[in-house]
Amino acid sequence: MSEPLFERIALVGLGLIGGSIGHAVKRGNLAKHIAGYARSEETRKRAHEIGFIDSAHETAADAVKDADLVILCVPVGALGPVAAEIEKALKPGAILTDVGSVKMAVIRDVGPHVPEGVHFIPGHPIAGTEQSGPEAGFAELFDNRWCILTPVPGTDREATEQLTAFWQGCGSTVDVMEPRHHDMVLAIVSHLPHIIAYNIVGTANDLETVTESEVIKYSASGFRDFTRLAASDPTMWRDVCLNNREPILEMLARFSEDLSALQRAIRWGDGDALFSLFTRTRDIRRSIIEAGQETPAPNFGRTPDKTGKKD
Repeated sequence: MSEPLFERIALVGLGLIGGSIGHAVKRGNLAKHIAGYARSEETRKRAHEIGFIDSAHETAADAVKDADLVILCVPVGALGPVAAEIEKALKPGAILTDVGSVKMAVIRDVGPHVPEGVHFIPGHPIAGTEQSGPEAGFAELFDNRWCILTPVPGTDREATEQLTAFWQGCGSTVDVMEPRHHDMVLAIVSHLPHIIAYNIVGTANDLETVTESEVIKYSASGFRDFTRLAASDPTMWRDVCLNNREPILEMLARFSEDLSALQRAIRWGDGDALFSLFTRTRDIRRSIIEAGQETPAPNFGRTPDKTGKKD
């Protein structure tokens, strides 16, 4: 077995992403010790019982003490206060990173609290499920998924290489991107789809002419998959919307224009325009499968378990 990349890692936040990192670190022997912190005593206790952390701490500052790698796994809106709390406890030479899907706001809020000699490298593993809490984590979450690093100018190259090796050890393919560009890309591939899903599910719930039981009873696969996105962590997505406001608004404006064009095609019976759009978008699906980012299996590859339910 190879030597660990880090002596001590600190996970600040022990939900789906923090838990999955802990499991992946254990699987890959990436650290000798994993320290963990969450605000809830119950969460800390459960994480320690599950075993993806080696020690649980009552404060974030205690957790990051002497850590060579500190990973902030809390919602984007909480990053600034957490960074202020751990600022004086960070070890010189340590790498400080995060897992948020917005990067300019992270640099804005965390950057002022990074001490001299600490390597701040914002990061974003593009992986997740609609589940949350310490029980939701699993080691395979990052396997064959992208992790984007957005180092700021002047970032130590060796530190970036070490963090890259860490995410590769967790199973990810790593790319480096400029922070502002990252936020624009994620606005269309992640943020907008979730916002649309929340809106569609909310619209169905608000319809007075359709009872809730009918919506559930007659849900087809399309609506069911929207509800999966709409079941994601409300705190996280509230913070994403508030902290990536301009790119999201730009994508929403473009989407609204395209939706208006689709509306006109339906109203005027423009079958050629509809067929052209549906053909073009089907090709995008094929490209995603060819890129290894999805399975061609029916129902998103979900298979029945022994009870007959979908996993």
